[in-house]
Amino acid sequence: MERRSYDWFEKRRRTKGLELAHEQITKAFDTVTLLHKATKSFAEGNLVETRKHIQNLYKAEEEVDKLRTDVFTELSKGAALVADYREDLLHLVKRLDTLADHTKDAARCMQMLGDAKIPEELCSKTVFMTGKLVDAAQALRGGIEKISSNAAEAIAEAGKVQVYEHDLDKEYLNAKTLFVKYGGEINCGAMVIFDDLIEFIEHAADMCADTADYIVVLSSRD
Repeated sequence: MERRSYDWFEKRRRTKGLELAHEQITKAFDTVTLLHKATKSFAEGNLVETRKHIQNLYKAEEEVDKLRTDVFTELSKGAALVADYREDLLHLVKRLDTLADHTKDAARCMQMLGDAKIPEELCSKTVFMTGKLVDAAQALRGGIEKISSNAAEAIAEAGKVQVYEHDLDKEYLNAKTLFVKYGGEINCGAMVIFDDLIEFIEHAADMCADTADYIVVLSSRD
């Protein structure tokens, strides 16, 4: 049986639907990078830079949404790809759109925190988490792009995603344990919003890991 793969990164790159999907994937990963930049600026107390990165993230997420719609519209015409490739592509696009949604939700929480005083230790852990999210997203992109050209490398990149997600999850739990320690220093409203912030980051990492599992299945398919 002929091996199924994402030839849309190579042989079929010129197809309009595939070009749109590739752009959508790139924009989804851009939201992760911008979230990390915003988190670092927030930890440094630079609210001007934080707001700038958040606004850029919002714009990137809006582009992800638009590109998702454009991809769906183009592929629904039935001429862009045969059915199996089209199904795989749509499934991947949906997952990456969800990843961008989670990063946007995390950014909203950061925006709501404004100039709230968050202890340095908690800020540091949040920066660590978003840094690991960037690592996971980069490995995920590498895995996606290698499905068609090198299945073994694609699977290896997917394995890296799982490692980064595990590291992030450990830090997420560590941050949660600090809530008792710093409960007296943060007002209740800020604590609730900060809790949501790190939870959305953790959800984004979970989505990376789920998508990595999907890459392994596709790369292993005969």
